[in-house]
Amino acid sequence: MELIELKKYFLAERETLFSEIDSKKSSFEFCLKHCSLVEEYIIRVLSKEQLPFAVVASGGFCRRELSPFSDIDIMFIAGEITEEIQNKVQEIVTNLWDCGIEASHTVREFSDISKFYNSDLHAFTQFLETRFLLGKHSVYDEWNKNLDEFLSIDKKHNVIKRLFEDIQLRYKKYGDSPKVLEPNIKFSGGGLRDLQAVEWIYTVQNAEQMTSSREITQTQKFIEVFKNKGLVNNNELNRIKNSYELLLAIRNQMHLVSGSKNDRFEFSLQEKIAEHFGYSEDKWKDFMRKYFDATSIIHRFSKTMIKRFNEFISNPFPDQLSIRLDEDFILRGNVISLDEDRELSFSDIMRAFYYRGLYEARFDENLRTLVIEAGEEQKEENHLQYKSSVFFRELFKLEKNVAKTLTAMNEMGILSVFLPEFGDLVGYFQPGVYHCYTADEHTIIAIKNLEALKGQDSRLAFLYDDILEKDILYLSVLFHDIAKPISVKGHEIIGAEVACSVMSKLGYGDKEIDLVMFLVKHHLTMEKTAFRRNLNDAGTLNNFTAKFPSLKALDLLFLLTYADLSAVNTMVWTQWKNDQLFELYRKARIMLVDELSGEDLLMKKTLKVLTNKTEEVSKHVESIDDVGYVYHYTEEEIEEHVREIERGSDISVFFKQDVNFTNITVLSRDKDAILSNLCGALSINDLNIHDARIFTRKDGIIIDSFNVTDFRTHQVINPERFEKIEADLRLSVEGELRINREFKKMQSKWWRLENKLFRRKGKIKIRFEEHEKFTIIDISSPDRLGLLYQITKKMNDLGLYTYFAKISTKSDDVIDSFYTLDRTGKKIPYYDYEILRRELTKSLEELL
Repeated sequence: MELIELKKYFLAERETLFSEIDSKKSSFEFCLKHCSLVEEYIIRVLSKEQLPFAVVASGGFCRRELSPFSDIDIMFIAGEITEEIQNKVQEIVTNLWDCGIEASHTVREFSDISKFYNSDLHAFTQFLETRFLLGKHSVYDEWNKNLDEFLSIDKKHNVIKRLFEDIQLRYKKYGDSPKVLEPNIKFSGGGLRDLQAVEWIYTVQNAEQMTSSREITQTQKFIEVFKNKGLVNNNELNRIKNSYELLLAIRNQMHLVSGSKNDRFEFSLQEKIAEHFGYSEDKWKDFMRKYFDATSIIHRFSKTMIKRFNEFISNPFPDQLSIRLDEDFILRGNVISLDEDRELSFSDIMRAFYYRGLYEARFDENLRTLVIEAGEEQKEENHLQYKSSVFFRELFKLEKNVAKTLTAMNEMGILSVFLPEFGDLVGYFQPGVYHCYTADEHTIIAIKNLEALKGQDSRLAFLYDDILEKDILYLSVLFHDIAKPISVKGHEIIGAEVACSVMSKLGYGDKEIDLVMFLVKHHLTMEKTAFRRNLNDAGTLNNFTAKFPSLKALDLLFLLTYADLSAVNTMVWTQWKNDQLFELYRKARIMLVDELSGEDLLMKKTLKVLTNKTEEVSKHVESIDDVGYVYHYTEEEIEEHVREIERGSDISVFFKQDVNFTNITVLSRDKDAILSNLCGALSINDLNIHDARIFTRKDGIIIDSFNVTDFRTHQVINPERFEKIEADLRLSVEGELRINREFKKMQSKWWRLENKLFRRKGKIKIRFEEHEKFTIIDISSPDRLGLLYQITKKMNDLGLYTYFAKISTKSDDVIDSFYTLDRTGKKIPYYDYEILRRELTKSLEELL
């Protein structure tokens, strides 16, 4: 049959197979059918060929786990590669592509075994899993014989070590957590590759191929081998098999929905795939919990097996050096085992986990199985009371390994059984997409980040090292999001009550409970104040400081806020946020220690600046009704402002480079819409405005300060661009820069840029808050280029005057806060809130 005719039949059969895929049927079965179909047509294309080499399947094709658009990996093996063989291979590959089989191929000769062992681990691991298709079987047998003879004990150990390193490199690139919200289903922690890596290591260690002549996938064969050899408990193996099969089914659907090979499980795909699996539109997060359960099981197994393999290639620990921890548990090296095989009580389990953290150890396979099965049994019975709390409380007092121990408890299902309230967090999808992890993972990572501070050279680390009662800090982290599954809105208030209830049952005293309740209730307070409010405003400082019952509470809240933000994702914790939080912490601490009001604190700096200064400088400072001015600028900068004003320039522009930002200060006379015009001039220069501070003298001279970065690089501005930026700022003040026209011209370019910078559309939320002097408007919106210009322009159109603006970015979202008055200099009446909210929302929607 002609290749064109074969292609027509192949593609038609493949299309039929893809159209009949059913989530309720085995994904293994689909992959087997897909592999069989590809194999059938490869054989039909090559059946009449007299091949001087072996044609074998490798990769997913070898494993018989071929998803719809997976690579079809074929290896051609010859004793020696000649020009004739190269030409023949090229002819075969061309014929396969002409038949519709888009094969990825490699050509290998026997000498490649030693060559790639030394130079390319990925290529070498392909040699470990191959399956004969057709050609000279004798060549394939000789290849495997050479491979077996080559892998001496030392070489096996070396390959396994390099596979360990490869796993860590993969985790570094794709994430080591099985609960990343937008994971790579193949390469992230708990993904398909985790189990495949275990299979490779087992193959090397035991010189035992996982491929089978039977119609069975490699993973099914692997599970069979482990069952037959009794290497892992059957219940656990069934969980692993079911979990892997679910991931494979999801991957199959991802390929079909995308119409291409795609392993990134993004939010948009999650909803579509969930619907295919029978979950209604509002239940897709339940489906993702099922997904995270599966990845957690695979990750748990992978970690355990890798530790066992690592011990295989290390020197075994002699029994005579084992340590008896108590009448039940023995420590051999870093492995804890149960002295006598018996059913475990929860008191036993908590004691075992305490030892695990204390000695930085792991459980042997028997103890691990007993713990997991006990947890599964307790889940079903659901009658556990708060027993065995002594060792649980002691866990939080460990000098190290608190997060690591909690991770193990969570992976084995014990933490959610012991604390059912925490169980609701497991696999819980965080409501804000700037979150990178599920709520349970976020919580434990937050504790891990605190522990990582120990011994570091930073302000936070010094504070952390000084904290004596770290268990209270860890408990506040454990409970800070505990009520999110009940209600995201107000979860901090509900969470404080949950913490009170649980800690009472666990036997904590009133003093400890009150402190944890305070921390949970206020875990968002410091963040909101530091990132959205004027930290040089006396009222803000007074309101914030008045909340604290003690200095200890302030210290702990600062650390809790860091832990929470640093565990969201790597983009959220920035130096700017660190500086803002520390500024608030420092001022609040001084006020508490010295019993100062916000007015007293701010006035101290003003008086210091005015000491021994010229009359001109004193008059200048006194004419600005905002003591924040002397905090924002150095004494030298203030003196420079005075000199520039005395020169009588229409506009002066200053640039200052900081570590994270370029600061741009503009001095000019106040004019209608000047703030929006300045924001527009910065926007059309592709600048991201992080902070805007407006200082106005009584004679109408303004001093506007902007902290900016480049929108593409997120770095400080190249000084070569200063001249153009200053020129546009001057034109905007003089009214000669057509901001609206320039803004619209730039939008076509921005739309292309925004496709790379911003990944989604989101909701716009506008809130109003009363202040002693101003009306504060908080605007939450997806980030876009020119956003601040659009807001300030609309505010000016609505007759609002902005005295202070602060921009806080969370991934693709911003929360802009504005201290405003109306044109008469009065606060905005509450009955105008709704119309302002409507008009601002409409204006922002036009930009989005």
